[in-house]
Amino acid sequence: MIRNTQYGKVEGFERNGVEVYYGIPYGKYERWTPCSDPDCFELLDCRQESPMAYQMVNNKIEGCHDCLNLDIYTQSHFKNRPVLVFIHGGNNQTSHSTEIEGDILVTKNEVVYVSINYRLGLLGFNNLPSIAHPTGNFAMLDIAKSLEWIKNNISNFGGDPNNVTVSGFSAGGRDVMAMLISPTFKGLFEKAIVYSGGMTTCSQEEAQKKIADTLSSLVLEDQVCASKEEAVQFLLSDTEETREYLFSIDEKRLIPFFAGAAIRMARFPHLYEDDVVLPKGGFDNPCINDVPVLMVTGSEEFSMFGIFDSNFQSIKDKEKSTTFLLKHGGDFYRNFNTQHSALNLKGYQSNIYVCQINYGDLESSHRIVPFGSFHGIFVPMFVDKGQYYTLYDFHEKDYQNMANCFHTYLKQFLETGTCWPAWTKENKNTLVLDGNKVEIKDVYMSNAEIIENMNRDPLNKEDKEILIHSILNGRWFSSDLDAYYKNPSLW
Repeated sequence: MIRNTQYGKVEGFERNGVEVYYGIPYGKYERWTPCSDPDCFELLDCRQESPMAYQMVNNKIEGCHDCLNLDIYTQSHFKNRPVLVFIHGGNNQTSHSTEIEGDILVTKNEVVYVSINYRLGLLGFNNLPSIAHPTGNFAMLDIAKSLEWIKNNISNFGGDPNNVTVSGFSAGGRDVMAMLISPTFKGLFEKAIVYSGGMTTCSQEEAQKKIADTLSSLVLEDQVCASKEEAVQFLLSDTEETREYLFSIDEKRLIPFFAGAAIRMARFPHLYEDDVVLPKGGFDNPCINDVPVLMVTGSEEFSMFGIFDSNFQSIKDKEKSTTFLLKHGGDFYRNFNTQHSALNLKGYQSNIYVCQINYGDLESSHRIVPFGSFHGIFVPMFVDKGQYYTLYDFHEKDYQNMANCFHTYLKQFLETGTCWPAWTKENKNTLVLDGNKVEIKDVYMSNAEIIENMNRDPLNKEDKEILIHSILNGRWFSSDLDAYYKNPSLW
């Protein structure tokens, strides 16, 4: 299987009727610099999975810096088909383009599927003053570069360059949301799908202080400064000396920093409001890229983050505390992912569609114990094997019926930008899926209502204190919770 690109020919392979091309370069890596065009080649072997971006995996450094590539899934007879681009999750710190492979999405939806790799961690996001000229959002520039490549090349793979839908899961979903307010992405996509990703940006100043404070240990280790205070000021200086030092650091020494953020911006600040890629004020600004958008969430998205938090080990009544996290943490996170994002998009004119998956939750007839309708509950709709199948047999008939129902709507959205009745502030229509149960109803809940329900919850006071002040605190969704319960800032 050989296809043309503007930089050379690529060779893929066929798998069950789907053509697969791994690791096609869309850019050329340069540290803390916008990527340039890839080198030209005669024929590139794209039959093997490509290396992922540098990241921490099981406390070990894996990947490489030469990661600016994408995977394409198509079929031989495709011509001018919708294009679905996927941006993987992992907190912009981990994971890779094969997080969701495209075989099922291609065959069920008749789309050309593209999944990308991009710079992660501090190599993808660094806005220290001596580096950020003019931006530190390098990963976002990578994604924009990949979309430019897709616009210029996807017709050679049977795709329609004028019908591109960007999608992302978790951090990838938040990146997609950020694209809606970014001038960098103007004209690069026609629709958007956000899986478990809300509205999250970070101020330049907070991020710079956090990065400088964290990297000060390297400066002291290298004996560049004599004290932490001097090291922090050195890193916050916009000087050639600071820039030369930062570029002299071996990349592998940078990878462990900001690992394990666990949906806490203060642990890994990124998506900077630099007034270049993202405007100052973030989502207080109107959306520049006002396109049809589909938002999807599970009903109990916080379950794994809460249960696997180290502070959960000190909980006495783990069963009732798990229920507390599933219910109230789930309400915060599901609303953050969908309802509150829809409510707070400024002046949005295009259709907004909201979907909530209840399969597995506390009220479902298909309980998944202990994680409920967890972060990623939708993924088995798109893949028929992998880590999610160790939690539950998603080949189960009712789940697959639900998946088929969703794919029907998804195909319509990818082709036309429409599906079920749109969400509006007056009619908060949400498609709620739970196996064979399909409803369109209003499931909105304010943060004040969630806090009121938490206060009424009969869980013992000691465990509730731990959950509120040590586990639910400081997350993407918890600003109202932290303000009400007077939790200290993690910044």
